[in-house]
Amino acid sequence: MLNFDYSIPTQIFFGKDQIQKLPEQISLYGSRVLLVYGGGSIKKIGLYDKAIALLNEKQLSFWELSGVDPNPRIENVRSGIDLCRNHQIDIILAIGGGSTIDCAKLIAAGFFYKGDPWDLMIGKAQIEKALPLCTILTLAATGSEMDPIAVISNLKTNQKIGMGHPAMVPKFSILDPTYTYSVPRNQTAAGTADIMSHAFEAYFSGIRGAYLQSRLAEAILKTCIQYGPIALEEPENYEARANLMWASSLAINGLLSYGKQRKWSCHPIEHELSAYYDITHGVGLAIITPHWMEYILEDSTVDVFKDYGINVWGLDPMQDAYTIARTAISKTKAFFSSLDLPSTLCSVNIDEEKLELMANAATKHGPLGEFRPINAEDVLQILKSAL
Repeated sequence: MLNFDYSIPTQIFFGKDQIQKLPEQISLYGSRVLLVYGGGSIKKIGLYDKAIALLNEKQLSFWELSGVDPNPRIENVRSGIDLCRNHQIDIILAIGGGSTIDCAKLIAAGFFYKGDPWDLMIGKAQIEKALPLCTILTLAATGSEMDPIAVISNLKTNQKIGMGHPAMVPKFSILDPTYTYSVPRNQTAAGTADIMSHAFEAYFSGIRGAYLQSRLAEAILKTCIQYGPIALEEPENYEARANLMWASSLAINGLLSYGKQRKWSCHPIEHELSAYYDITHGVGLAIITPHWMEYILEDSTVDVFKDYGINVWGLDPMQDAYTIARTAISKTKAFFSSLDLPSTLCSVNIDEEKLELMANAATKHGPLGEFRPINAEDVLQILKSAL
């Protein structure tokens, strides 16, 4: 196990009606609020009216940035920064899923940068501080409610980039599972795949000795396998929604990665798919992950796949390691299919035309991952196998 510094500073208010704590908590950071959200879903479920009523009750002034896109655009960020500067915003409240929260994070950081906020994403400038940010979560998927990462897209340059800074960690997040009851079936499925992918990225590691972290990852994976299908069939099953929501937060808040190297493989590949084709993140991960697994299976990785098969899928430990590994990979692919997620790139209208371009873009900073590092040619072969 590697050395690590432990800090997960976001305060979590989990459960039904925890939104009642919103005005008191916001008041700790200011009185002028930028409300950031996506489409009309928070209005349909009554969450918008409830939040507004609570802000008014505390006499908190607020302004709105609505219409944040899935795979949030840098244009959304620029608009939000303008609003913050024009109205002397003290704190940002993001209501939604990962796209809304990620957009709000870069708005918070970009507020203090005089240049274009895209500079912060590409490393041309560095974040020094950020406005306080809080969230009300409506989708279990990205875990952005409890981590310092923002993923933003620039469609003009075909780039989708993830970047993190401690200043962007939400001060507090309200996690009420009932706000996810109305999430459509396809988004619930994609969110489940995203949670699992976060766990996979930490679980499949060449760092040995982080026993506890690996067992925690297995628990999160088993939680998704148990409750993902239930949430699809029973959208208002509180137990299922609650377990998925908490799994989402724990899968990427750093807990699973402490003591390991955080050098991911499937996410950088999928970011290129989304950058060029604007597909749903979890869908891309569900397609890529089993093919990545098959490609990297070899003598140096088979033991971790064996653990995965035995501890997550309950396979017979007396079988040959490669048999267990291949069966576990097949079960992973079958599980994603059972959620009605696509299993090929062709099914989401991606053909061979840009595969090499995307493979080169994914590896432009060097090989991906540390469990079994992969270069541009490896990524290309994985993408071709996923067609």
